[in-house]
Amino acid sequence: MSEQKFVLALTRTCGSGATIIGRMLAEELGIDMYDKNILRMASDDSGISEELFAKADETTKKSLLYSVTRKVYHGEIIPPESADFTKNDNLFAFQAKVLKELADRESFVCIGRAADYVLREYPRVVSIFVYAPLENCIQTEMKRLGLSRKDAEKRIAEQDKYRRAYYKYHTGKEWESPYNYDLCLNTGELSYEQCVEIVKNYLKIKYNIDKN
Repeated sequence: MSEQKFVLALTRTCGSGATIIGRMLAEELGIDMYDKNILRMASDDSGISEELFAKADETTKKSLLYSVTRKVYHGEIIPPESADFTKNDNLFAFQAKVLKELADRESFVCIGRAADYVLREYPRVVSIFVYAPLENCIQTEMKRLGLSRKDAEKRIAEQDKYRRAYYKYHTGKEWESPYNYDLCLNTGELSYEQCVEIVKNYLKIKYNIDKN
């Protein structure tokens, strides 16, 4: 990554509005945002079908994988001749490879994917944890998806449990620990617009990057 490039790595709780904040940041800073489209790019890079990446993304949410074991990511990629080539750990490794290649050539926003950890050795990576009080998240998901309160509560509990375990499994760190992040933004207290301004000001103060 050159001195001109930067990455905003957003980790978030369900219903906190991080994806909206990410889109706003990408638009105002004139850069791309990557989320699940990383799966397609990893598929193109590896030759493994995008459906398999997506399936791994979904099935691991329902498995005991992350609660019973841990495989901290160290940058390894399993070769195609191996029987483990399409295992979930290798699929994560290809996603990480794509993130590193992107960081070498452009500035961008990334939502999730443990990008803060994958790119931890790169300069100018701003790690951001976006969260909100549970009630705020419930109301957001009810409105956004047209869910009942019960279904919204269930969705939030499942998503946050998965993200917590996914992060721990691949990084060895606690997902909600403020020690992992440069900024922690509470959207229960701050508007999305205010969050965007805080991140932009951080870029200006720390890296002298001013996109206004």
